[in-house]
Amino acid sequence: MALSIAQGLKDDYNIEVVGRNMVKLDAFEAALGCKVTKSLLNAFDIHNKTLMLCVKPYNVQEVGAQFVGEAKVVYSVLAGTTLETLASNIKTQAVVRAMPNLAATVKKSMTTLTGDTDYQAEAEALFGAIGTSRWLASEKEIDIATALAGSGPAYLALMAEALADGAVKQGLKRDDAMAIMRGLFSGFGELIQEVHPAILKDGVMSPGGTTAAGYGALEDGNVRAACIDAVERAYKKAVDLS
Repeated sequence: MALSIAQGLKDDYNIEVVGRNMVKLDAFEAALGCKVTKSLLNAFDIHNKTLMLCVKPYNVQEVGAQFVGEAKVVYSVLAGTTLETLASNIKTQAVVRAMPNLAATVKKSMTTLTGDTDYQAEAEALFGAIGTSRWLASEKEIDIATALAGSGPAYLALMAEALADGAVKQGLKRDDAMAIMRGLFSGFGELIQEVHPAILKDGVMSPGGTTAAGYGALEDGNVRAACIDAVERAYKKAVDLS
């Protein structure tokens, strides 16, 4: 995720990459494809800097203890790590939580944000470099959004794989099934921006037709309920992490 964010920001911002190991920092720079300032974490001075925190949630205390000075603002992409936890471990004037998703790698992330409202516009601009963003009013809402947008690519990947497998089961070649599935998701991604899901479904499902037959199978398999449960369980996990 750090690399994806840096890829989106590198043309418009000065980037300094910080880590424990210079070999890994060199590899990060090579993957980024441009020269960046590289610094080791130990005693790194964050005074008046904008800090993008991309570490494992359980490393916040350890990492925060090594910083020197007070940051201007910390943007954290750590799941389930509260504003209070971040502020208590990193000296900073402001904190914003962000939850991008895997689509950041193709600059199509749906990133949700919350925190210090003085930095809402800046946060939306920063994360707009990797897709679209939406500011939410509370940490509870960003934990729910984590379950939807943050975890969502995994749910959609499962659905995509299963649909392709279904076509193969009926006799379609694997390469053809995968190509058709990808085209389906590409087109659907555009349609869903403009059309409500219920209206889109009704527009495809004619009475007694093939879609109605397949849709009935999905309802028999409780797919709708399973999706609702998936968001609930992921949300509860995000709360547990905090």
